[in-house]
Amino acid sequence: MSTAPALEDLTPPGADFATDPHSLYAHLREQGPVHRIRTPDGRDAWLVVGHAEARAALTDPRLSNDIRNSADWDGDGGYAIGLNMLQTDPPDHTRLRRLVAKEFSPQRIAAMRPRIERIADELLDALLPAGRADLVEDYALPLPLTVICELLGVPATDRAAFRDWSNEMVHPSSPEAAAAAAEAMTGYLGALIEAKRSTPEDDLLSALARSDGDALSPAELLGMAFVLLVAGHETTVNLISSGAHALLRHPDQLAALRADWSLLDGAIEEVLRYDCPVERATYRFTTEPVDFGGTTVPAREAVIVVLAAAARDPRQFADPDTFDIRRDARGHLAFGHGVHHCIGAPLARMEASIALKALLQRCPDLAFDCDPARLTWRPSLALRGLLALPVRYTATGA
Repeated sequence: MSTAPALEDLTPPGADFATDPHSLYAHLREQGPVHRIRTPDGRDAWLVVGHAEARAALTDPRLSNDIRNSADWDGDGGYAIGLNMLQTDPPDHTRLRRLVAKEFSPQRIAAMRPRIERIADELLDALLPAGRADLVEDYALPLPLTVICELLGVPATDRAAFRDWSNEMVHPSSPEAAAAAAEAMTGYLGALIEAKRSTPEDDLLSALARSDGDALSPAELLGMAFVLLVAGHETTVNLISSGAHALLRHPDQLAALRADWSLLDGAIEEVLRYDCPVERATYRFTTEPVDFGGTTVPAREAVIVVLAAAARDPRQFADPDTFDIRRDARGHLAFGHGVHHCIGAPLARMEASIALKALLQRCPDLAFDCDPARLTWRPSLALRGLLALPVRYTATGA
């Protein structure tokens, strides 16, 4: 029987962990950078909440992403499909990452800018006449979903179903529903891969399906398609919507940005720090006892590196609970660190930059269409994002 406290047991009285996880993380950091906790499914894990300790954990070779290095998590990969980069270690991880790295080079990303700008404008063209919208469902979601599906070659007619499966797997309504979504997505991706192999097109999935030399095994190809499609849009949805939310909640910062668009890149970094779209990194497992900040984690135990907690560590960022787009936010860990640093980070940054600038320019009086205090955040320790973000506006034709 587990003796570690659950997160809900540690949450300060009256606090809502989904709405404000940072109060709990601050409370834990005051006591130390590493804590043993019970996960929602009843297993023990070690929570890393300090910035220095999180950075060290993400690069420590004694922490493995391979679930086979765990004591009691064997065979439990959650609802991941196939064998993917997030759950492998070098040298397999190195080989898998190299196969797609060229698709996310600075040159390839820059070449995608005109298409992403067109997608943003087309979405806004459709939204603006109504004068109000849900920025999550109507804008922040379809933009990165369209981009990643076009990049990999997912037909437009299949994207709604794919989105439903992805959402269920990332934010399960029940174990049964999540398992059913995983099964449906596995079948769909398997069929799509076979179609790309027999009739290749000019897309990334076709290139991976027909690759020679470092050819992917069937499980690796399935895992690659899964992680690129799901991770390629879920986090960016949260980044765009959380960025709009943070700016609307801080009118002085919004005014400063509108007055000086050279602040945009810094604003994106501050959003990443202030409301990390990925709350925690994927599970790591100790292959031997490891010391973090004076706490020894035994071998074969699960470690949860909380990126959102590291981003609010006052030892790294002064006045960390203040949203300041002029801050030097470099050093945040929102995209991870080390060999597992998010390969799509440059694409996510560009998508968010394009999406927010287009939105704010074309909607000069953008405002909440609800009480912002009543907005609902996803009840997840993995990803942090709003379920909906109702806004109103008077559109311009720009």
